Amino acid sequence: MSAPHDLPTAAQLVAAVREFLQADVLPAVEGRVRFHTRVAINVLGMVEREIELGPSQAASHAERLASLGVADDAELARAVREGDLEGDPEGGALLDVLAEIVRDKLAVANPGHAE
Repeated sequence: MSAPHDLPTAAQLVAAVREFLQADVLPAVEGRVRFHTRVAINVLGMVEREIELGPSQAASHAERLASLGVADDAELARAVREGDLEGDPEGGALLDVLAEIVRDKLAVANPGHAE
């Protein structure tokens, strides 16, 4: 939580809406509305996890990119395309960084797939 905002936090508000949809709405609807309710529940879960994990993931991501000598994702993509990642002839550091990037994305998008 950061000033000037009070409780509940944004993550808590998102969680409350997600829980309402899951506990009260989902059992009461069918068909298309049930499908869209499930989608909304999943989206709210993603938003909740991004709010909670995003700041630390962003800091870790910046550190990983810096370890490869690139400033951002666009520069990383260019370096991969052009084979410019010097000092990593076997690609081990790059593969480690890419694996961590994917793990972070999965931790937000669908934590169950990270296992």
